[in-house]
Amino acid sequence: MTYTVNCSILLTELPLLERPAAAKAAGFDAVEFWWPFDGAVPADRDADAFVAAIRDAGVQLTGLNFFAGDMPAGDRGLVSWTGREAEFRDNVDAVVAIGEALGTTAFNALYGNRLDGVDPAAQDETAAENLAVAAAGVARIGGTVLVEPVSGAPRYPLLTAADALAAIARVPDASNLALLADFYHLAVNGDDVAAVIEAHAARFGHIQIADDPGRGAPGTGALPLERWIARSRELGYAGPIGLEYKAQLDDAFAWLAEASADA
Repeated sequence: MTYTVNCSILLTELPLLERPAAAKAAGFDAVEFWWPFDGAVPADRDADAFVAAIRDAGVQLTGLNFFAGDMPAGDRGLVSWTGREAEFRDNVDAVVAIGEALGTTAFNALYGNRLDGVDPAAQDETAAENLAVAAAGVARIGGTVLVEPVSGAPRYPLLTAADALAAIARVPDASNLALLADFYHLAVNGDDVAAVIEAHAARFGHIQIADDPGRGAPGTGALPLERWIARSRELGYAGPIGLEYKAQLDDAFAWLAEASADA
């Protein structure tokens, strides 16, 4: 099994630039990150330091998010944020530059919350335009833009796989746009994860996992993650599995050792 460690939610006891090396020390060869900078366009020195941390650790950056706004304050992306189109498009160039430097090809574009006083249809039109720009940008480096249903954000409109696929369908020539199937978010939102897998697994752009309740490590809750992953593989998903759960540093990966022992 190929796992990629999401270093924006795991290993957070460590400074951000130390996390790729910590993932390597824990036995992983791949990592992914949410946008690791405060603004849409990082200073050159900050981008260079991030790239160096990945390279020096000897891991592959398999995924990177576009800038999503102020996540701690509740923002969940700029894709549909009418009025911030220029900022998003500047971020596309920054994302592509990092992706090109590190050989990254999967880029998660969080859709954004519904806005007070803005017609949802207008936001969806903004989103389609921004997704088209993002897709064209990352196409230059062989990349795919991922669209993700999210839980725990009351004003985020993409809750199910069908919602995300509808957003993709609004983009003309969406050949390098794909569903990010986060099994935790889908399950928490009440989607039929098994049915989503049967219908779409071969075309998943990425899979991420956490258990429910609690968004903890696999085995801490009740989700049949192992079965869902195995079925996705059977149906053609060949990419890595993103570990995007909450756990303390000292036991973040204990479940893997236990799974290996059981096998």
